[in-house]
Amino acid sequence: MLNYQVDPEILIPFLPSGTELDDWNGKTFVSVVGFLFQQTRLRGIPIPFHRNFEEVNLRFYVRRNTTAGWRRAVVFIKELVPRLVVAWAARTFYNENYTALTMSHRIETASGEIKSVRYNWRFNGRENSLSLTPRGGAQLPGAGSEPEFITEHYWGYSVRRDGATLEYQVEHPPWRVREAQARLDCDAAELYGEQFSSVLKRPPASAFLADGSAVTVRKGIRL
Repeated sequence: MLNYQVDPEILIPFLPSGTELDDWNGKTFVSVVGFLFQQTRLRGIPIPFHRNFEEVNLRFYVRRNTTAGWRRAVVFIKELVPRLVVAWAARTFYNENYTALTMSHRIETASGEIKSVRYNWRFNGRENSLSLTPRGGAQLPGAGSEPEFITEHYWGYSVRRDGATLEYQVEHPPWRVREAQARLDCDAAELYGEQFSSVLKRPPASAFLADGSAVTVRKGIRL
């Protein structure tokens, strides 16, 4: 998880109706996140040859006030995966902006500990990468900390083709995280838009390696 402080005005055009930007101590973030999906099922059904795959996404953080209280959520600007079927399913069922590219990953370990993580993808004939070296031991984020803010948003919002907002719940236990040194090498302007180019060329304000866990994404509802 590579986190970049960003001018809130950049994100306003991406806000789904009914949501507002969420910030941490007055700071607004976008994050580039690399995931390794394993044993994936679509509505409980395993799809042969599509259960294990990489994903790299660019996301930001929002919230929505409901009768049950505030729902803290993420909005994805773009998600990269190596499988056309996965991209199609995500666009079809969740209206997410998925793109299928050639991707790979490498996780280096020693004595049972992760020493480095790298995600690679090919775009416009160029190799892009996200790489990370963790530091220290893994621990649950402290209450009110930046790692807690980044990892504990348990809802998602996207914009339907008709302009309405789609809301879905994401369930997983709190993740242990380790601080890390990280680097992003990508064609940000072509991938995400010129407005993100200067933001993502800077070193990240923070970077974490999260343990991950079993995750359930509930069926979306139209607001």
